[in-house]
Amino acid sequence: MDKSTKEHWNEIYTYLDADELTWYEENPEASISLMSKCDINKNEPVLDVGAGESTFIDHLIDQGFKDIIAIDISEVALNKLKERLGEEKASLVRWIADDITRPVQTRNLSDIALWHDRAVLHFLLDEEQQDAYLSTLKKVVKKDGYVIIATFSLKGAQKCSGLEIKNYDHNMLAKFLGDNFSLLEFFDYTHHMPSGEPRPYIYTLFQKNK
Repeated sequence: MDKSTKEHWNEIYTYLDADELTWYEENPEASISLMSKCDINKNEPVLDVGAGESTFIDHLIDQGFKDIIAIDISEVALNKLKERLGEEKASLVRWIADDITRPVQTRNLSDIALWHDRAVLHFLLDEEQQDAYLSTLKKVVKKDGYVIIATFSLKGAQKCSGLEIKNYDHNMLAKFLGDNFSLLEFFDYTHHMPSGEPRPYIYTLFQKNK
């Protein structure tokens, strides 16, 4: 793992409660909306990339998904999410501390029915990081599998948590994923931070071609 990046996120999750994080959502309604369009068997693996302290994991558990995988570069974030869920619910999730730009355990996954990424890709500025992310996605997502990616839109902020980000629109994300993925749906979404300040996102749903 990139030690400096790992330490950056561990520090943020150590000193801030979940509802103080600028990206925190009590109800991940946009992701849930797109997931409702996916034809997924609840026994198939669903992967939340950059899970952090996301309530999307709660939604998956509540909906009865049996193979939930949470990945984050920060062990602190994952441990806090485990603690919030409680032992019984946390035991229903596979927890992986991994850097998606230098993946180790993530590369060993397979037949992922849904890859969910809210606000990870836009932190990857270097082509090498983006290539590693895309290579892993292509390897682990099954044919006909789904990909939800949400990033800061072209109208969105230029920085987050003190880090530079790359802004996207749906066409840029489609080009990034390439011809093996079909864009099924996209929409603009405004997330409001705990301060009330708006943060424009673009949400996209893709399906991997047969």
